[in-house]
Amino acid sequence: MHRRSLLTLAGIAAAGIAATLVFTAQAQQPPRKSPHETSTFVLGGKKITITYGRPYKKGREIFGGLEPLGKVWRTGADEATVLTTEGDLMLGPLHVVAGSYSLFTIPEKGKWTIILNKTVKQWGAFKYDQAQDYGRAEMKVTKAPSTVEQLTIDIEKKGAENGNLRILWDDTVASIPVMMH
Repeated sequence: MHRRSLLTLAGIAAAGIAATLVFTAQAQQPPRKSPHETSTFVLGGKKITITYGRPYKKGREIFGGLEPLGKVWRTGADEATVLTTEGDLMLGPLHVVAGSYSLFTIPEKGKWTIILNKTVKQWGAFKYDQAQDYGRAEMKVTKAPSTVEQLTIDIEKKGAENGNLRILWDDTVASIPVMMH
């Protein structure tokens, strides 16, 4: 009986030390400069979830400055943006089967390209592999009615099953029709 009590006490002590180590490791990570958000939208009774880092403009030139034109962008901060859909959908002309994808874009003057990539867990676009692309589609670009200080990705509903996926930041709105099957 005495041996069982000692083993129990040793187990409790080990669990406490492990919990302290995990808490200490988390506490030592610097806070992120860009908050992260998960937004959920419902089209046709199915959820579309977008998880991304939301950097601020902070007086910087964004497209053609901070984010170079003609290059793959993670479309957010830190980890690559992730789009998850519960149902098959159309993203412009691109048929997307239910699942999770990294969402990248290529900003250019007058048009953008949206990219869904099959490698979901990746940091930024540093190891982006075009061979892993699920597909690409062209986005329409317009001027925002006013400056958008913080990157925002949303779905502007147009009906029960359709809308526009929009990326808004600085003076730019890039959009593409989205429709749930």
